[in-house]
Amino acid sequence: MKDDVFYMKLAIANAKAMKGQTSPNPLVGAVIVKHGDIVGIGAHLKVGEPHAEIHALQMAGEKAKGADMYVTLEPCTHHGKTGPCTEAIIKSGVKRVFIATQDPNPLVAGKGISLLKQSGIEVEEGICQREADRLNLPFFHSIQTDMPYVTLKSAISIDGKIATAHKESKWITGTEARAEVQRLRQEADAVITGVETIIQDDAGLIVKDSYTTQPIRVILDSTLRIPLHAKCLTDQMAETIVCTSQTYDQKKYDQLMEKGCQVFVTNGAHRTDIREVLKMLKVRSVMSVLVEAGGSVSASFLEASLVNEAVVYMAPILIGGKNAPSLFEGEGVKKLKDAIHPVDIEYSMVGKDLKMTMRFQ
Repeated sequence: MKDDVFYMKLAIANAKAMKGQTSPNPLVGAVIVKHGDIVGIGAHLKVGEPHAEIHALQMAGEKAKGADMYVTLEPCTHHGKTGPCTEAIIKSGVKRVFIATQDPNPLVAGKGISLLKQSGIEVEEGICQREADRLNLPFFHSIQTDMPYVTLKSAISIDGKIATAHKESKWITGTEARAEVQRLRQEADAVITGVETIIQDDAGLIVKDSYTTQPIRVILDSTLRIPLHAKCLTDQMAETIVCTSQTYDQKKYDQLMEKGCQVFVTNGAHRTDIREVLKMLKVRSVMSVLVEAGGSVSASFLEASLVNEAVVYMAPILIGGKNAPSLFEGEGVKKLKDAIHPVDIEYSMVGKDLKMTMRFQ
């Protein structure tokens, strides 16, 4: 059992290394072991390329016969952009397959395990399942709810402020935390912010020094106040979508369209309907979203129960000021019993800042 955990953790590590590259496909890693030697190893790199199991089988070659395979997610059974992995595993002569967790995709959902067993292959499930499940939280959520997985990110002072009363916010946290935010952006398919962040900071919302595809930039702007010279509209670094409400400024709308900008008009009467925005993004194969915004936008996502995960970096500084913006604004709860509680929370230090990762039901 100890060796089985080691090999599965190796498969998970290989899958994790591909974060930000495989969407809308899941992260998957595979390891093939024979007589205690690793003879094949692989990870799914990106959509349209061979799955992890195929990479591992190709490396193992004839040595796969009679070997054990460790795979982080149930092998697929259907023909998509690549062939079914179960078929390749069966043909390879692999003797046993250890699977960390089942695939909730209706096209798979236990079928892969059944086919392997029917072919005489021993199957064991559940090794390192917790780690494997966490690896693919966005994929699972997207499949099960038909909505993107939403991560809210914020940097705050000890007293919960995200900027001074004069709107200064650069920089609350240290360089290590800011580097992590770049990684969070790289792992997301889209980044959402409010128009106030664009007006105040002219935020570019790009992944610096990235050689991979940039996430889609989504600007929530209920009346179309976004400046036409805003960096996100002019730098051509990434796709940008401005999302608005029914009370948008017609003149600004025409100007944006003349510039070739994308404008998505929601059915929100006076505010941009964020649920419609998320549904629109899901249709565009967006699986994960990072919300980087002020207290008002953050509150709208939290109050609508649309946040799956929050990553908050707390810097060891005090800002003060009753008019200084905080992480969670909006109406707020009236009674403590109505406070929003995470179902899971992790703490770690990033440089001198405290990182809190919270997951919500």
